[in-house]
Amino acid sequence: MRPSPVISAIGTGALAFGLALSLAPGALAATAPLPQGPVADDNAASMFEALERDLDLTQSEAESLLEAQEAALEIDAEATEAAGSAYGGSTFDIDTHTLTVLVTDAAAVEAVEAAGAEASVVSYGTEGLAEVVDDLNAADVPEGIVGWYPDVTSDTVVVEVLEGSGADIDALLAEAGVDASAVQVQETSETPETYADIIGGLAYTMGGRCSVGFAATNSAGQPGFVTAGHCGRVGTAVTIGNGRGTFQNSVFPGNDAAFVRGTSNFTLTNLVSRYNSGGYQSVTGTSQAAVGSAICRSGSTTGWHCGTIQARNQTVSYPQGTVYSLTRTNVCAEPGDSGGSFISGSQAQGVTSGGSGNCSVGGTTFYQEVLPMVNSWGVSIRTS
Repeated sequence: MRPSPVISAIGTGALAFGLALSLAPGALAATAPLPQGPVADDNAASMFEALERDLDLTQSEAESLLEAQEAALEIDAEATEAAGSAYGGSTFDIDTHTLTVLVTDAAAVEAVEAAGAEASVVSYGTEGLAEVVDDLNAADVPEGIVGWYPDVTSDTVVVEVLEGSGADIDALLAEAGVDASAVQVQETSETPETYADIIGGLAYTMGGRCSVGFAATNSAGQPGFVTAGHCGRVGTAVTIGNGRGTFQNSVFPGNDAAFVRGTSNFTLTNLVSRYNSGGYQSVTGTSQAAVGSAICRSGSTTGWHCGTIQARNQTVSYPQGTVYSLTRTNVCAEPGDSGGSFISGSQAQGVTSGGSGNCSVGGTTFYQEVLPMVNSWGVSIRTS
């Protein structure tokens, strides 16, 4: 599937970093064991177990889901090409295993269906909704509004408002010049926050702790890893095991992305820790999974958890600043999971940014896509 145009670029400068990352010594103790000398094992089995647990599936259903999603990646690429300029996004239903490609022109339906996908005609589609999001992004955020995101299934932009806040939605739409028919308002009781300050996983320290996203090399071929930008500004020193590194690229707010370059003792792998499920998950590519796909997250605070992709191009208003073009999931996470890996099957998707809720009651977690880092910084995710 081609990268969505709304996430194809990322800021390249170092922005002011307003998070307090210093921790009391006792707070640095990891709550989950850190893998040492990772060795690939039966990758599929434990991913099935996590999907069974978090999505309430049987082993057979989990196996069938992963097979269907793998097949859907190829069909989606063909259907996207067939839709041409009418392409409006893709969704995947984990219950029916149906891939639906949205089109803004009914004339493209036949070509999409010939490629093996279902087709649905919409008014806005990904690019139209992205324009609405851009208009909202240009307006001042009224108090009580925690963010917005395009819901390709309903073909509207969802604006989330804190319950009882009395947020002035009409003023926001008027300033942004957005038609109310393109928006739906949803109330929420939770305020998103960035996940940092305590423990990350695989843990690295930089005055506090955050999580490694994916092993990668920069445009010069130097080893390192991608992670969240709010974990450190350019020049921040990093320690991971007996390895040392430094933040070479970092953007937050605006985006939430960073590349840490190794300066000594960095040995790259294409593995992601599955912590409580055991072993490691191999990374073989960076193909973008469709909205609705199953996805799993790794972080040392809460380990390995799974859920589904709910939306792309979410705008989130964190206390430290607004971040654009995040991907929304119902995977749980907690402070300390920041920067950690989001992976669908064996395809790297993104690094944990923040969210709300926790892994006791569930919640919403956002991730920064890896493809903008690949496209804008020349970063190469390790896939073998």
